[in-house]
Amino acid sequence: MKNLTFAAVAMAALAVSATGAALAQDFNQAPAYGASSLRAGFLPDPHVVNVEAGGVNDASRSIGCAGFVATAPDYRLNYTAGSYPLTIGAVSGGDTTIVVNAPDGSWFCDDDSGGNLNPALTFASPMSGQYDIWVGTFNSGSLIPAQIVITEQ
Repeated sequence: MKNLTFAAVAMAALAVSATGAALAQDFNQAPAYGASSLRAGFLPDPHVVNVEAGGVNDASRSIGCAGFVATAPDYRLNYTAGSYPLTIGAVSGGDTTIVVNAPDGSWFCDDDSGGNLNPALTFASPMSGQYDIWVGTFNSGSLIPAQIVITEQ
């Protein structure tokens, strides 16, 4: 009986710590800068959204990504995939990062793959569904004007 109780307590503690970490970025909240539904072959391409990058949540503590992000997503993309790759990136005058929660619940992040301190993630065979997007900065609470750029080019 003691072993069962200890195991139950250990499992509950593990669930709480895992849940607490995942809640820093909450894809259940409404996105701060809106949402769109795009289908493969969308025009105009790229699709560009103005946001303020940054927040107070350290993405390295919850999902192993660089930067500080908001709790709610900055933007939500509902995407219907086709035969094109999908790139989600950000452009700004500062050093930004990007965090994306994909339709299957997987987390992806990037720092500088877009060049000039800009992040970009390319999904060679993207899934259809909801992509929640956060743009981060390297200073907690620091906000930087940025653009999310979504393209199939």
